[in-house]
Amino acid sequence: MTTELTPKYNPTQTEQGRYAKWLEQGVFKPSGDKKAHPYSIVIPPPNVTGKLHLGHAWDTTLQDIIIRQKRMQGFDTLWLPGMDHAGIATQAKVAARLAEQGILPQDLGREKFLEKAWEWKDEYAETIHQQWAKMGISVDYDRERFTLDEGLNKAVRTVFVKLYEKGWIYQGEKIINWDPKAMTALSDIEVIHKDVEGAFYHVNYASADGEIVLEVATTRPETFFGDTAVAVNPLDARYAKYIGKTVVLPILGKEIPIIGDEHADMEKGTGVVKITPAHDPNDFLVGQRHNLPMPSVMNPDGTMNALCGTDYDGLDRFEARKKVVAEFEKLGILVKVEPIHHEVGHSERTGVIVEPRLSKQWFVKMSGLAKNAIAHQRKEDGTDDAVTFYPPRFGDAYLQWMENVHDWVISRQLWWGHQIPAWYRGEEVYVGMEQPRGEGWTQEEDVLDTWFSSALWPFSTMGWPDENAEDFKRYYPTSTLVTGYDIIPFWVARMIFQGLEFTGKSPFERALIHGLIRDEEGRKMSKSLGNGIDPMDVIEKYGTDALRWFLSNGSAPGQDVRFSYDKMDAAWNFINKIWNVSRYILMNSEGVSSDIDYAKTNVTDRWILTRLNDTIVRVTEQMDKFEFGVAGHILYNFIWDEFANWYLELTKEVMFGDDEDEKNVTRSVLLYVLDNVLRLLHPIMPFFTEEIFEKLPNTTGSIVVADYPTVHPEFDDEKANEGVQLLIDIITSVRNARSEVNTPLSKKIPVFIKSENTEFLNSVKNYITRFTNPSELTIAQDVSLTEEAMSAVITGAEIYLPLAGLINIDEEIERLTKELAKWQKELDLVNRKLGNEKFVANAKPEVVQKEKDKLADYQEKFDTVKARIAELKNA
Repeated sequence: MTTELTPKYNPTQTEQGRYAKWLEQGVFKPSGDKKAHPYSIVIPPPNVTGKLHLGHAWDTTLQDIIIRQKRMQGFDTLWLPGMDHAGIATQAKVAARLAEQGILPQDLGREKFLEKAWEWKDEYAETIHQQWAKMGISVDYDRERFTLDEGLNKAVRTVFVKLYEKGWIYQGEKIINWDPKAMTALSDIEVIHKDVEGAFYHVNYASADGEIVLEVATTRPETFFGDTAVAVNPLDARYAKYIGKTVVLPILGKEIPIIGDEHADMEKGTGVVKITPAHDPNDFLVGQRHNLPMPSVMNPDGTMNALCGTDYDGLDRFEARKKVVAEFEKLGILVKVEPIHHEVGHSERTGVIVEPRLSKQWFVKMSGLAKNAIAHQRKEDGTDDAVTFYPPRFGDAYLQWMENVHDWVISRQLWWGHQIPAWYRGEEVYVGMEQPRGEGWTQEEDVLDTWFSSALWPFSTMGWPDENAEDFKRYYPTSTLVTGYDIIPFWVARMIFQGLEFTGKSPFERALIHGLIRDEEGRKMSKSLGNGIDPMDVIEKYGTDALRWFLSNGSAPGQDVRFSYDKMDAAWNFINKIWNVSRYILMNSEGVSSDIDYAKTNVTDRWILTRLNDTIVRVTEQMDKFEFGVAGHILYNFIWDEFANWYLELTKEVMFGDDEDEKNVTRSVLLYVLDNVLRLLHPIMPFFTEEIFEKLPNTTGSIVVADYPTVHPEFDDEKANEGVQLLIDIITSVRNARSEVNTPLSKKIPVFIKSENTEFLNSVKNYITRFTNPSELTIAQDVSLTEEAMSAVITGAEIYLPLAGLINIDEEIERLTKELAKWQKELDLVNRKLGNEKFVANAKPEVVQKEKDKLADYQEKFDTVKARIAELKNA
């Protein structure tokens, strides 16, 4: 195998075939080491409805970062993949494809339609597999699951039967959200509320003799056909006398009673409300209280039915609205039409306006499940395995939803899904794992809400209900869930209460909640805006590693991230920088290993090793807190600034010298740091790090299963760390000063350095000379100048550059005055912090001491700059 890298980083060439090789090597599988601590993640299963979007790429990238790092740290890791059947969405997609062929689902029948649905699933599952491979996700495909596979179906039926036997699943007739396009029930959280233009239609309902005229206002006049009463508040002096009398329902000419009920608000509108029990949840409750008839006046597809009369039978609900209003106007009973903006529920899947509908459905009684889940999260039940949310505010959001939860309608009028394990024979109802014995039983045709099976995902995928299943015993509860904040009520909450109910444990220890991907203007990506971005297109242009770097560094936990091509360019440039650095190191490391003879290292070697130790500590800390953006920032600064821009440049003093032993030590340090850099980067950017890693000497096997970097205390040298930082500050200050007066580095100038640390600075005089190009270099504890000079104050030294004829005293005083203001601002910030009694009392002693050290440093710089200004003014 060649140890050379191509002259230019080419992501396509680097990534080609790499994923297949990983799969062939089996490096994504659990280690099987029973002594190792298990760490497991189950993938939030994508829907088999189409290609994955940028949000999926973000979600899987974060999971892959976590699992790759834990694998390298020696955990026995399992990342279990799978997909969701996505009932309504998939059925709608399959039906649309059939419609293009002129075929209606009912023409095929249930069994034939399901065959087409499974064909769809197989097609899009293959697409998702290809995209997962492109993203480099390190899942164990041998354990892949699907929410309709046989094992999960058994788990679903078990849960349904157990909850039914406990009385927590029941069948009832209630007002539910109805999707007229998909012709199925929806749960509350599958309804998206949108602000739309509407109107209040004010209509007079009169008694048969015309003596009573009551003005009602409604936003849905088409539902008046289902009115079975008019309600007034019994305490309302205006109308109480009419209670018990009747008014005539317009058009139909049917008499309905005037009832007294507190639902009628005396302060709102006219104080009179029409009651349509089968088409409004509040009216339904009124109807129950007063034993009113509850006729449904709409068909499942949103058209009016025969109860509305021949002129309206079969008419679309919105066309019926127009016709009803026109008829009211013709009858002279339309008082006014008042335009309004109001929130109206829309189906999350089909986008149509949801219809409240009285319907017989299956429900989960949520009171007991919610109570148990809340007590567990608040540790009121004596347990201590409550889910830790990152950020914590989402734990509050979860509890708030659980505290206000309603019974969950779980039946769906679909074919694609888990068919409810209930059978009917006449008035008999049987619920069980299998069809009951005997003749004449018919299974419930409805299927379960997709989220019912998804709620069981963390344990059903592990082999439950077999509690002796190896994976269930080893990897459940799972370690971390990664998902977006938008599905906390849909999925996260349901997984928790179902996990607690059926396993007695929270299904995951931690929940990392991320935000949404938005475009560069901060808008949510959508088809209607045309601002969606295909992650595969981004990968084709920049490579997977660049996309993963951007996604991991884009925001903090819980925050949205804005996609940016400028940031993608920066990500590619960063990888290219590492590639070029690696190429340089490999080209100069023939015959050298990464084993360091520390006793022979020089001060810059010891500095970079100290900085590497510090980087490992800080990156690991941030990764453990899921602060991938902070970890990335630390890595970027170390790799680009300290390693590439400084250490690599400083080594040229050695590499261009004649001492071969010293060169080999430096080469070993370069290799050692590069090796560790690649390991630190690998969880985030797996492809190119593997490409370089396998070319390093002394490395065997895949970086996927290589050890994650750990600190080597013997490499810590604080004296070298402070010394080289001083050296860097001196070089930087001289270069900045040259730049300010347009004096190129090629032109020699005198450099004077005033410092107490003369011994060290004289030991690195060769570096100062190489990188500042002085005509003369003076290093002393006291410096006396007889001519005008620029000055700079840094920690541990003062620098003077006599640049006669190149500087203007007034301009230098102005520059130093700005610098003085900068140090004053820093002093104010630190003084405020140290003046905060809570901070001093609660912060760790080392944190407080760090602030005190800053204060002393800033004060010294402030005093020195102030004195220099005084010198120049008196010159």
